[in-house]
Amino acid sequence: MGIKKKLIANLQKYIFALQQNFFRKYRELITASIVLFCVLILRFMGLLQSLELTALDQFFQLRQIESLQDRITIVAMDESSLRSFNSWPISDNKLAELLLTIQEYQPRAIGLDIYRDLAVPPGTNKLEQVFSSMPNLVGIELLPDSGSSENGHVNAPPLLKKKDKIGINNTIRDADGKVRRSLLYADFGKTYESFALKLALLYLKPENIVPKQAKNSPYLQLGKAKFVRFQANDGGYVNADAGGYQFLSNFPKPACEQGCDGKSYGFRKVNVEKVLARDVPENWIKDRIVIIGYTAPSLPDLKLTPYSSSFMVREPQAIPGVELQAYFTHEIISAALEGRHLMKVWSEPIEYLWIGIWAYIGATIRWQFRSSIANFLWVLFLCCLLTGNSYLLFLNGWWIPLVPTLITYIASVIFVTAQIAHTQEEFKRSKEFLQQVINTVADPIFVKNEKHQWIVLNDAFSELIGCSKDELLDKCDYDLFPKHEADAFREKDEYVFRTQELLENEEKLTDTSNEVHFIATKRSLHRDAAGNLFLVGVARDITKRKLLEDELKRTADELSRSNDELKLKEDHLRYIAYHDALTGLPNRKAFAEELHESLCWVQRSNYLIALLFVDLDGFKQVNDSLGHEMGDLLLVTVAQRLSNCLRGSDTVSRLGGDEFTIILRRIPHGQVAAKIADKILKSITEPITLEGHSARVSASIGISIYPHTANNPETLLKQADAAMYRAKRLGKNRYQFAE
Repeated sequence: MGIKKKLIANLQKYIFALQQNFFRKYRELITASIVLFCVLILRFMGLLQSLELTALDQFFQLRQIESLQDRITIVAMDESSLRSFNSWPISDNKLAELLLTIQEYQPRAIGLDIYRDLAVPPGTNKLEQVFSSMPNLVGIELLPDSGSSENGHVNAPPLLKKKDKIGINNTIRDADGKVRRSLLYADFGKTYESFALKLALLYLKPENIVPKQAKNSPYLQLGKAKFVRFQANDGGYVNADAGGYQFLSNFPKPACEQGCDGKSYGFRKVNVEKVLARDVPENWIKDRIVIIGYTAPSLPDLKLTPYSSSFMVREPQAIPGVELQAYFTHEIISAALEGRHLMKVWSEPIEYLWIGIWAYIGATIRWQFRSSIANFLWVLFLCCLLTGNSYLLFLNGWWIPLVPTLITYIASVIFVTAQIAHTQEEFKRSKEFLQQVINTVADPIFVKNEKHQWIVLNDAFSELIGCSKDELLDKCDYDLFPKHEADAFREKDEYVFRTQELLENEEKLTDTSNEVHFIATKRSLHRDAAGNLFLVGVARDITKRKLLEDELKRTADELSRSNDELKLKEDHLRYIAYHDALTGLPNRKAFAEELHESLCWVQRSNYLIALLFVDLDGFKQVNDSLGHEMGDLLLVTVAQRLSNCLRGSDTVSRLGGDEFTIILRRIPHGQVAAKIADKILKSITEPITLEGHSARVSASIGISIYPHTANNPETLLKQADAAMYRAKRLGKNRYQFAE
């Protein structure tokens, strides 16, 4: 059970260390991921939608007024116009007169943004004749359940519907009542064109611009513009109504000089009375789009747009429905003719990545800069930078997530700030606890943080260094010790921080008085509840013991050197005792031991041993004629040739004078010995040059085989010797086997 508990404890320690190391290495990424996950949950729940839409509205209100566009003129049925009719709704006769008057100015398209499903006599027949005779007239129809606040169905004028001169004027309102999306088509069993699209197509017809499918895309292409179909989660929306063919409206802000209700932007308006009185400049209507609709406050056909409210205005400023249709129509035409930016959004994965990047930036900067002032300035700067970039992208037609990005960035900063505060509090407690503990220990003890600074010391360590605690705290090794010592200390500390293993070591330490101490250190890593790492080192001064050890080591080295010298002398004497001084070959004593060992070995195997006794022929003549020095050189040359003729396992020895013996080990039969003897004879008979003199000798060889010819070393040698003399008698330069 003890071993099992120890294994479990070690495993838990390893897992905890792994978790802590992982968090410390990827803390910014982990923090960013947690914050990103929480913010995305809020976003998926729709809790950020209203904030994102409000931010989008502010961008619309901040944008600059665009260049003057006078393609559209609104014929407004205001309060004074209604009073002049003496009835409501306007009679068919009056409406027919109005349409005919407008047609005299030759507009490209006329939009009748007035419900006319029922006749309003008098003048019904006249109005029908006008409907039939005006090819550029478009009426409206309201479809039910289109996502707008209107739930009913208002039919179009029958004659206009029959001639397909109808567009639906349904609007898609968000939860706050504002209209931010435009509808191109609706699908109610068949496809219906929107009122704005119908008018835009009439205007674009002379330019030969017609709807078609975009290349390599399922979306609608109209002139220079591709209308990307709205999806339920585009931009800041969450599960929004995406029925029909909608697109995010990049509401224009066209400049206006006259008839814009006192505003510097909008669309030119002229009331019905002036049109009927023909008190309208021709260029306000000719070759333009004219939209007829109610603007009277008593007929509350009012819509809210991104321009309807701002921080400066408490009450939303709604616009008439006819003006909203003018906005949509203008946007379609400007996009098709001039390539004006339509509102686009990023795909959801890219939005998540963008939000996550800012969460990571917030966490990283907060970890890097601990100063509150520095972080406040960073937060202020980056929030402004993010907002500014989002606005610049908005001006280029991109709606990117601003609110969730700001929230994740600020939340990451707050999250890391809380972590740092907790870490610092635990760090303070840990320092106090460690200070209390180490002051009770006699050995020098130091505690370092991850920056390798001393944060806690006891009195013994201060005495060892020769400095007070105040002088040492928050310092590092490089501030006090020579560089080579500081490098060694840093290497050991890094090892403990990296491996989290206990490390024992012996080191040198130079104090402030330049006195060198030998210390034995034990380093270990500790962690508090907040994950702060502390390196705790315990040192012991072992200078006296080390000096004694060095003295003993020097004595041992001297003894070792003496022993080595004696061994070399012994080896030299042994070599002299067992080797011939002239040739360096084993001598008679070495030969006798080798032969005895070989016979003992062969008794345990199936191999044979051959003993060759070699005596030189003609050596005496060379010795007498050329001198003993030449004779010695001859013997050395013969010894080398004999060695070259043998295998690595064979042994050649010099018995004395010109007599040599050869032991052939591990031979399968006697013919091997005969072959080697032939090789020796040929080698020896080759001419020998001795300092300018040429000499020739030969050899007589006697061969005895163990165990065939003898069973002991003495007999084996005698038989080989006898065989050698028999070879000499038979004419020399030959070999003979023992009988």
